[in-house]
Amino acid sequence: MAFKDLKQKKWFKIMTNMYVLVLTVFVVWMLFFDTNSLLIHLELRKEIKKLEKTQEFLKEEIAKDKKIIEKLSDEDELERFAREEYYLKKKNEEIYLIEYEDSLKLRDKK
Repeated sequence: MAFKDLKQKKWFKIMTNMYVLVLTVFVVWMLFFDTNSLLIHLELRKEIKKLEKTQEFLKEEIAKDKKIIEKLSDEDELERFAREEYYLKKKNEEIYLIEYEDSLKLRDKK
């Protein structure tokens, strides 16, 4: 008798309708199980955002490098850069490096 009462309910009739059942199965399939599911789309969207951030960072780095290359096209600037970064020197020239105590990295004491 309980099943007959349940069959008379309006929500039960709607939920057991064949179209609603098929539509529900279709929606669940497309959201979770399909190769183009919503979950995969969300993962791909995160990956795209990550790649776009990387692209912006690399564009900024390229712009910085272009400025450095322009700057180094001058011979005096190239020599200054080589001396400062790579400690290059001319023949018969001595270079003294002065490091201050506060500029040195402190090592962990064991």
